[in-house]
Amino acid sequence: MSWKNFVLPLVLLCLWALQTEGTYTCTCLPAHPQRMFCQADVVVIKAKVIGVMPFHLGEEKLTKYDIQQTRNLKGSKSFGVIYTPPSSAACGVTLTKGTEYLFMGKGLSDNILHIFKCDFYQPWDALSATQKKLLHSFYKKGCDCTIQSCLSYPCCMTSQTECLWTDHMFGTSDQTRNSACVKSRKGWCTWHRETAWRQGW
Repeated sequence: MSWKNFVLPLVLLCLWALQTEGTYTCTCLPAHPQRMFCQADVVVIKAKVIGVMPFHLGEEKLTKYDIQQTRNLKGSKSFGVIYTPPSSAACGVTLTKGTEYLFMGKGLSDNILHIFKCDFYQPWDALSATQKKLLHSFYKKGCDCTIQSCLSYPCCMTSQTECLWTDHMFGTSDQTRNSACVKSRKGWCTWHRETAWRQGW
């Protein structure tokens, strides 16, 4: 899953469409990751997947991933387990054991994180140094701003506190990879384009 094609929820809405009787597909609306980061109930962590197994919660089938959290980027809780639906069609995700990820999702309890296809999850090593700097230093500065996803024309700003995210419309990942929406000194929200940061963060 790349930053160009990533998807996030709520913003980031997970839409269920009934195609045939008893058959569902999961469709997500693309959005800039800062929108997910700024949701009040979203936690952001860096964690390594150390185990995977099927899991049943009553009649609900899930996949359980054991994780080792290595960094807390937003929120104060520690997590050791991720639950996700068992297939992509059910909005589940597939993670690779031994890989370290950046997760943006919602905690179910003190130890459990629920991740859906429409949440943000990305292998840590796939993030550029610029993306890590934006995540660490700039996303939280822009949570008073609103990022409007432009999926097609026309797409216009409706207030001074909006930034227009046009990556999907133009088929690029430039704003996603290099920019955060933050307030200027005059109180307007605008894209802040960042340069690469030091490696190894």
